[in-house]
Amino acid sequence: MMKKFKGTGVAIVTPFKNDSSIDFSALGRVINHVINGGINYIVALGTTGESVTLTKDEKQAIISYVVEAVDSRVPLIVGVGGNNTQEIINTIRHIDVTGIDGLLSVVPYYNKPTQRGIFQHFKAIATWSPVPVIVYNVPGRTGCNMSADTCLELAHNCENITGIKEASGDLSQMMKIIKGKPENFGLISGDDMLTIPVIAAGGIGVISVLANAFPAACVELVNNALKSNFKSAREIQFRYHEMIELLFIEGNPAGIKAMLSVMNICQNNLRLPLVPVSRPAITRIQKAIEEINKI
Repeated sequence: MMKKFKGTGVAIVTPFKNDSSIDFSALGRVINHVINGGINYIVALGTTGESVTLTKDEKQAIISYVVEAVDSRVPLIVGVGGNNTQEIINTIRHIDVTGIDGLLSVVPYYNKPTQRGIFQHFKAIATWSPVPVIVYNVPGRTGCNMSADTCLELAHNCENITGIKEASGDLSQMMKIIKGKPENFGLISGDDMLTIPVIAAGGIGVISVLANAFPAACVELVNNALKSNFKSAREIQFRYHEMIELLFIEGNPAGIKAMLSVMNICQNNLRLPLVPVSRPAITRIQKAIEEINKI
């Protein structure tokens, strides 16, 4: 199953209109843009998709739209996370998984579970999920790191958990997971900046934010790295280094939405408490895109 999720995945944005309603036309443009750019799979309703500020009805509407728009052209992962295990299970039980190839579920945030609690949380989700589950470790957002030992316990004991999106920034932790994991379990970089070192260590790709704007470049970088052509991969990474930094200069997804607005793919609207990037940041993004387009 993890072969489906090898290479370049993209955590797509959720475009909004000026009245804060979902802009489905722009969402369709994003989907076609990234698929035409060659990405290997799509992740909807993740952090970049502002899932925490969407209602249940909006999430269902997005799932239905994305499934139809993707139309099985690439595999689709849907984010189903939170810090209430039973609520997540209830959500999973009511999702029509037709057209969905996997679920992405983040380590519970705010309530700060122990490692045993994290294990039991994901074990319960995996038991109820009709499709494979990828766990998502991003302690910078959740305030809670899932240890390598906990990840490996899940990998070896929960057959339906087939991978991890790792965004801890801790390469030592990632290498411990890669060393000890079963063959059918994959580690995916959750950080555009660390794509090359993660793949060099044995990771299978990236779930990218940058690929919303520059899918073809991200695909080329990852494909080169997976073939151990690290010289070519580094050249692409260096070319887009500033762009990746600008993604996060005032937080994600504010940076990527600013880029997409400059590229006329979607409007630069976010839902509170997130706000658009500042005018100086927009200016830097515009200049960086102009420089990239000259190459």
